[in-house]
Parts: sequence; structure tokens; C-alpha cells
Amino acid sequence: MTEPKVKVGILFEPEIEFVLLAPYRIDGCEISGAQTVTCRNGQIVWQDRMYDELRFEPVDALSGSFEIRNVTIGINFHWERKEHQRFQGAFHLIVENDKLTGINVIGVEDYLISVISSEMSATASLELLKAHAVISRSWLLAQMEKNKTLADGQDTYTTCTQTDEELIKWYDREDHLHFDVCADDHCQRYQGITRASTETVREAVAATRGELLMYDGKICDARFSKCCGGVFEEFRSCWEEVEHPYLAKQRDSETATELPDLTVEAEADRWIRTSPEAFCNTADAKILSQVLNHYDQETTQFYRWTVTYGQDELAALIRERSGIDFGRIIDLIPVERGTSGRLIKLKIVGSKRTLTIGKELEIRRTLSTSHLYSSAFVIDKADISDGIPGRFTLTGAGWGHGVGLCQIGAAVMGERQYPYDEILLHYYIEASIEKAYH
Repeated sequence: MTEPKVKVGILFEPEIEFVLLAPYRIDGCEISGAQTVTCRNGQIVWQDRMYDELRFEPVDALSGSFEIRNVTIGINFHWERKEHQRFQGAFHLIVENDKLTGINVIGVEDYLISVISSEMSATASLELLKAHAVISRSWLLAQMEKNKTLADGQDTYTTCTQTDEELIKWYDREDHLHFDVCADDHCQRYQGITRASTETVREAVAATRGELLMYDGKICDARFSKCCGGVFEEFRSCWEEVEHPYLAKQRDSETATELPDLTVEAEADRWIRTSPEAFCNTADAKILSQVLNHYDQETTQFYRWTVTYGQDELAALIRERSGIDFGRIIDLIPVERGTSGRLIKLKIVGSKRTLTIGKELEIRRTLSTSHLYSSAFVIDKADISDGIPGRFTLTGAGWGHGVGLCQIGAAVMGERQYPYDEILLHYYIEASIEKAYH
């Protein structure tokens, strides 16, 4: 295998303003400077001409770069905002759903330098960065293989099951038909060369060049999240019903190995309401700054957290987020939990409608204006009048889906001098690390 190129969807707008900061080639002509493209009648308008697609290729692959104005980052997350972003490599434009899609085409290793610079702080330890390079590379190439399989029609893939009583959805890369991954947290946070990479990030990527996590001859679907909350979740709890033995339940600890059955409601309740020992159970600002960029550090609670909603607030929120009028919210009832205590299914009981929803991200989206930190939560009701609670308090554990590498836990391991291969094999059980290309 030689180093692949990756197609990254970086923005989706009716109009895109960008600046070619070096000579680029299109249709045999060299061009640079400020450009504006718009979408009209299903085509791209550029320099008063209509196109089905545009491909700007750098004359010099090493020095070619471009800047896009007003890119939205953190889409639907609590820190959503716009910023100017700079990218290396080629810039392709197509039309999807009456909008322009801007796609950056770049080598995998350069992509990883950006991802790790975007996902992690420049202060992260070298071993943590090496671990993240391997999982980001593995996840990316696994997704590219999966997308190819789906495009070739070799497999069927659904992301929703629905009856009158249940709506079970999960969110993956199924909607990325014309590029491999997007640039936001939906895939991996990618911001080009907007944020300067450090020599340590470049060293981490170079030291692990071509290395992949493998299991049974296949590239691992190396998922990761911010904070598992003390226990790893299984893949099938969050996505399709597939067993990945390397993404299995385990304590995020080397010393505390006892694992209660958190699929049992009483055990999950006890676990979430306490603060058990775990690598990711830390308030060390130095360690947290390695994983959390400045906008992530706007959040201070993640290992254990609470959110309280009044009745009117919760009823309006669920109605807005789900598109369903449940009326007054009478109860939120856990139906099924995964190995980390995360809810897979939650029954919403309303005065007008009752429905069970899942999986974890659908629950998080429904119960927050952006994304609830995780679906590992228990519910307390208060101020009950005529059977209608006036207040709901959610007490929760962790941040994200909890599958695979726990970024905060891995940062603690790196700070304690664990080498990157030990970090990886703690989170990806019985996997191996193999070199796919040089």
C-alpha cells in the first residue's frame, strides 16, 4: 500500500469565498487570489460561467494552500462558531442538495497532522500524540474501506428502525457520498493548517507513519471520545448491531478491574451517582489542557455532571428537537443500557404521546439544544403535581459515546509515562499495531 489521499468535506454553503494563496491550476490555466463561487440552478457559478464541478489543483503540491472565509466549526455543538480556515492541497467544488460542497484533497499523513493539531492541544505528551496518530489513521482508512464497500453495493446499511412505539437511529458516515469524511466532530475535527502544528505533532505522525490498529486481519474501526466516564462502551450500543471484540467493556483503570453490570438499572444508578477511580477521573488542569482546546475548556464538568430542566423548558426542548409534540412530560424511563451505563433506549412518556427513542446520540440530541454530554445518566423528578413533574434533573457520566480510546484517560496514561502502544492496547483490547506503508 502507498500513502492514500483523503477527500475531506470542509463546508456546505450556497456561496463560498476563498483565496488561493499560491498558484493553482484549473482547466490548464494558472490562477491565484480571491475567488467567489455561488450555487444557482444546481450548478456552480464562477467568473460568470456555469460549471458542474470545479477542481483547483496546486501547481506546487508542497507549497500550495488556500484560505476559506467564514467556515462553521462545531456544527450543532455547544461551541459552534465561524472562523477563517487555511488548507493545503487541492480544492474541489461540487453541488449537493442545492448547496456548494467544498472538498479538500490531501495526503493521509498531512491530514493527520491537522486532525491531531485540531483534536489535541499543542501541550499533549508525545506518547499521547503517537497513540492518537495511530487511531486517527486507523479510523480513517477503516471508514474509507467501509465507504467503498457500500458504494460497490456489496453490503446493505441502514441507520434507522421505526415503529409506532420506537424510533431507533444512529449517526455515522452514511451521508457522505462524495467525500470520505467531513471536517467536523461528526467524523474527526479537521481545520487544515489554520492552527499551527507543533514539532511534537509532526514527530508523532512521522514516528508512527503508516501504522494501523489491526484485528483478525482487518483495520480496526478505532473510535474515540472525550471521556468514557470510567467504563468502555461497546460499538453496537451506539451504531449498527456489529460485534467488534476489540471494542469491548472494560474499566478505564489498571488497578481497579472490578466491573459492575451497568446494564442493570440499579448498578448503573449506583455507578453514575458516585465517582469511581479511573484514568479519566481527573481534574488536573495540566492534563486536561493536553486534550481540550480552548473552546472545549469552556466545559469544566464531564466525568460526572448534572443538568436540570423545568417542565415547560423540557417539553419545549423535546418538541423542538424531535419534531414530536409529547405534551407535558410525565416521565423519562430507562429501557436499555450498554456496558458503560449509557442509555441505548429511553422511553419518553408524555400527556399526548409516548415513544421510545435511541440510540445514544439520538437521546443526547433530543435532550439538549446541542448534544447532551453523554447518554449515561439517571433521572430525578421533583415538584410533582397531579402526576406531572415540575423539574427533571439528569445526573450523568462521561462526555461522548465512550467507545474505544478515552482521550482524557489516555492523556493521564501519557502523563504517567505509559508508551503509546500500551495506551492503545488498553483501549483496543487484543488488537495489534502493524505498518501498512512506509
